[in-house]
Amino acid sequence: MKQVLERLVNEALSRRIPEVVPRDVRVRRLSGKVSVLTGMRRTGKTSLCFQKMRELLASGIPRERLLYINFEDDRLAEVRVGDLQWIVEAFYVANPAFKDETCWFFFDEIQRVAQWELFVRRILDTERVEITLTGSSAKLLSREIGTAMRGRSLTTEVFPLSFREYCRFNSVAVPDHPVYGDRHRYSLARAAEGYLRTGGFPEVQGREEDIWRTVLQEYTDVVILRDVIERYGLTNYAAAKALGRHILQNPGQLLSVTRMAASFAQAGITCGKNTLFELLDHLHDAYFCFPVEVHDRSLRRRQVNPKKVYAADTGLCRAFSTGQTGDAGAALEGLVFSALRARGLQPDYVVTARKTEVDFVYTDRYGWHFVQACWSVSEEATAAREFRGLADALPLHPRATRTIVTWNDEGERDGVRLVPLWRWLLEQEKKNENK
Repeated sequence: MKQVLERLVNEALSRRIPEVVPRDVRVRRLSGKVSVLTGMRRTGKTSLCFQKMRELLASGIPRERLLYINFEDDRLAEVRVGDLQWIVEAFYVANPAFKDETCWFFFDEIQRVAQWELFVRRILDTERVEITLTGSSAKLLSREIGTAMRGRSLTTEVFPLSFREYCRFNSVAVPDHPVYGDRHRYSLARAAEGYLRTGGFPEVQGREEDIWRTVLQEYTDVVILRDVIERYGLTNYAAAKALGRHILQNPGQLLSVTRMAASFAQAGITCGKNTLFELLDHLHDAYFCFPVEVHDRSLRRRQVNPKKVYAADTGLCRAFSTGQTGDAGAALEGLVFSALRARGLQPDYVVTARKTEVDFVYTDRYGWHFVQACWSVSEEATAAREFRGLADALPLHPRATRTIVTWNDEGERDGVRLVPLWRWLLEQEKKNENK
C-alpha cells in the first residue's frame, strides 16, 4: 500500500486543477479547524475543493502546497488508517522545502477508511496543514468528528445548485437589484421552468433529457447501493430500492411505514416496519431525502404522526416519473422545501385544529413564517383551500408572515402575499447571503 499511496500523491501533485463554474456556497473555515463538506453524492463537494484550490493558486500559493486525494479511487479499496501516514510522508518527500510552510490537504470521501478521524486529528496537531474533508454521510461524519475532533471542525452542508447558481450554469443573467423588467422576468420564469424539470445537480445541466434522466437514475442507484447497503452491511437491497423509488415518485407525501410494509409484502418484498424505519434513516443520512414533522409542541405527537418526505432534488423525481407522478405542483412544493433546507432551516408542516393544512412553517431571525406552495390559485376551490389553511394556522403564531408561492401569481390578498416561484427563490438566497 505504501507504493500505491506514493504513486497517488505524485499523480495528485502533478495533475492540473480543473476549472469549475463557481458556486455561492460559503464554506465555513477557521485556522486550526478542519473544514468538512457534507451532502449527497454529485452535489458538487469535489468541485468546491477545486474551487478553493484555484482560489489559493490565484492568491500566489504554489501548486506544490496543494494536495487532493479521492478515497473512492479503486486503488485505495484496501487502505487502512495505519497506511494513511504514507500520504503525509510522500507529500513531504516530494516537497521537503514546504515542511515549515502551511499546506492544504483535500481528502474526498475519506469516511470510507475506518477510523480516519484518528489520522486527521494527528496531522492537524503535528503538521502545518489546513484540511478539507468531504463525505456523503451526515451521521457518520458528525459522530466520528464529535468523538475524535472535539470541536476542531466546522461543517458546511452542500446541496444541489440554488436557482441563482442554476442560472449561472445556464448563462441566464440575474440582476443584482430586486427590480426586474419584463425581459428579466420572462427569462427568469423560463429558467425556473428548466430548474423545476431538471433540478440542480451540476453534471446534468445543459444535457439532453434522455441523458440527464439516465444520469440521475444512476445517482439514485449508487446512493442506495453504496451509501445504504454497503455502508451499513445490509442485505435487503430490494426493499431499499423500492423505498427510494417510492419517495421519488411521491414527493412531499405523508409516509406511513405500516402501510408501506403491507404494500411491500403484497409486491413480494419482505420487509418489516423496523427495517423500513432504518432504511429511511439511512437514506436521510445520505442526503437522499428529508423527513418533515408535524408542527406540535408535544414531542410524542411529533414522533408518532406520519412524516412528509421530500426528495433531495426535483430532477431525481422527474427522472423516475411514471407520467402519473410528474405533478408540477408537487415539484414546485419540493423546490420550496429545498430552498428552505438549503438555508439551514428545519420547516414543519401544519395540521390545524380544523384539520386544514399548511405546507411549511418555520422560524428564522425575521420571525415566524407560514408558506403554502401550489401551482396556481386561479381555481376557486384551490384558492379556498390554501387561504383557509393559512387563516386557521394564524393563531399558532399570530405575527407570522403568510405567503403562497405559485408559478406566476403575484400580489396580496387578505393579508397573504402571492409570489411567483422564481422571485421567492431569489429572495430566499438573498436571505441566506445575509445570515
